[in-house]
Amino acid sequence: MKRRDLDGKVVLISGAAGGLGAALARRYGIAGSLIAALDVNATQLDTLVANLQSLGVRALAIHADITDAHACQQAVAASLQHFGRIDGLINNAGISHRSLLSNTRPEVIRSVMEVNFFGALHLTQAALPHLTARQGFIAAVSSVAGFAPLIGRTGYAASKHAMHGFFDSLRSELEGTGVSVTLICPSFIQTGIGAAALGGDGRGATSARLTSGGESSAEEIAERIFEAIARHRHRLLPDRTSRIAWWTSRLMPALYARMMKHRLGTEFDAPRTVNSGHP
Repeated sequence: MKRRDLDGKVVLISGAAGGLGAALARRYGIAGSLIAALDVNATQLDTLVANLQSLGVRALAIHADITDAHACQQAVAASLQHFGRIDGLINNAGISHRSLLSNTRPEVIRSVMEVNFFGALHLTQAALPHLTARQGFIAAVSSVAGFAPLIGRTGYAASKHAMHGFFDSLRSELEGTGVSVTLICPSFIQTGIGAAALGGDGRGATSARLTSGGESSAEEIAERIFEAIARHRHRLLPDRTSRIAWWTSRLMPALYARMMKHRLGTEFDAPRTVNSGHP
């Protein structure tokens, strides 16, 4: 299949204000794309867009909460009004939690699902007719947790597994339309999502975040995502840890589970049970 030319294409990126989203916005902007940058954090988003514009990138700031389906429709409408089209969508926005299920209130997992899964659903559904008209692309930033277990992150893993079922099925629905669907499954990235993770009570996580195999920079992962989308790839395992996790979890799932728990389980050595009901 012919490599996708992204010069002059309009790319809508959620969670664009920082971390991987900002790195993606810069990478696509440098390639000549027009950037519709969406985030709930208005201050950081305005700073990003100002920086992009200082580099000569045509960029639009869209302040929106993707858990609101109507807000996603308005965000797509704003992109269309400003640029006249949408050629690509990168569902990057996401949140995590770090807490054992026994210490986690149901509303915390619901919040994670609302952002990671339903936010991607709302934005994809709103943009889909326009992406189809342009034979564009859809990408979704998932995680190793989207195909393998990850201790202390049951809600996060559930949201990412849901994304896999959704986008893999959507790809089959879009076969023959010219629209590509790419799932990105990194391990640990230096983005700040760990520091912003929810705890079991809905406040910030108190346990120190551990990693397995080190962290990639946001710029490294953004570059690999850029190449994967350009080549119409279905799935990207962008780092060594994600590739090891993919094959080990499939060929030796019990071994994978033991290794993962050994490396990450010490985050939760002293669990504190919280009331699973409302305060």
